[in-house]
Amino acid sequence: MGSAEPGRLIALLEEFAELEKQLADPALHADPSRARTVGRRYAELTPIHRTAAELEQLRADLAAAQELAAEDAAFGAEAETLAARIPELEQRLAELLAPRDPHDAKDVILEIKAGEGGEESALFAGDLLRMYERYAERRGWQVEVIDSQESDLGGVKDVALAVKSRGTPEGGNGVWSRLKWEGGVHRVQRVPVTESSGRIHTSAAGVLVMPEAEEVDVTIDPNDLRIDVYRSSGPGGQSVNTTDSAVRITHLPTGVVASCQNEKSQLQNREQAMRILRARLLAIAQQEAEAAAADARKAQVRTVDRSERIRTYNFPQNRITDHRINYTAYHLDLALGGDLDGVLDALADADRQARLAGEPALSR
Repeated sequence: MGSAEPGRLIALLEEFAELEKQLADPALHADPSRARTVGRRYAELTPIHRTAAELEQLRADLAAAQELAAEDAAFGAEAETLAARIPELEQRLAELLAPRDPHDAKDVILEIKAGEGGEESALFAGDLLRMYERYAERRGWQVEVIDSQESDLGGVKDVALAVKSRGTPEGGNGVWSRLKWEGGVHRVQRVPVTESSGRIHTSAAGVLVMPEAEEVDVTIDPNDLRIDVYRSSGPGGQSVNTTDSAVRITHLPTGVVASCQNEKSQLQNREQAMRILRARLLAIAQQEAEAAAADARKAQVRTVDRSERIRTYNFPQNRITDHRINYTAYHLDLALGGDLDGVLDALADADRQARLAGEPALSR
């Protein structure tokens, strides 16, 4: 480990001990939000504490074996075995101590928007929606559709999801730690169901991923909000509700708009729109606070243009390609069925290697 890391390790182990004391205090659990924050941080630091303790014990065992080997040669082989394990643990601890995304433990708000390609783009957006739902099911996550607008042929024009882990994520690796690289333009190449001549078309859909903000993360002045109500609409724009239950909230200082029409009551739609608004404002706050976050955000959906793609889904070749890391695999059917770990593991590994080398984190 570098010269700065021992001091950082000591600080993190002291923080872990303090969090352990807090979790043992019944008073903490009277504030569910604070208890959740402390629990997540404790879970994030647990692998560091466990690995550091294991390394300390291993070094102590090695010292004892080396001392005994001077009197009994049989301990020499044990000392060699113990010594061989130390570099592996040191590497694991170094990886755990590498700077990490502070939002990794968070749940996410994920939005999918149809782009170029008309009805085919909306159908592809629906395919992406099912892909993420199936992946979430594999991970044991909960998916809640906050708002959606369907197209005439059963695709989706625009959909917003809340994806949540169940309980406290182990090691602080929540939904954001897996899905944060999904933001950007996803391009599809296939013969559309609307195409009679069998020609392959290219269209695109945009995905936007944001860590879900809790109320303590973002302060919103009610006086800064303009709230409009209107009647919900379905495919083709026809009214599907006889009351003004749909809600559109505009944050006046930033111009950020969030809307929801899925729920039956105006109050429920307002609560869901506020969740989306908080997540969007948190993402903006990240941009302003960190230049790296601003670069990452720009790498997401600027315009849903086929040329600005992060990933291509080629149906004739059954191929999925992530252009940021030159990842290609020929199991598109499995990926669309929710088997995304191959590409997500490759993205996580590229990001980890960049951080260990002291380079900027993988652009999202």
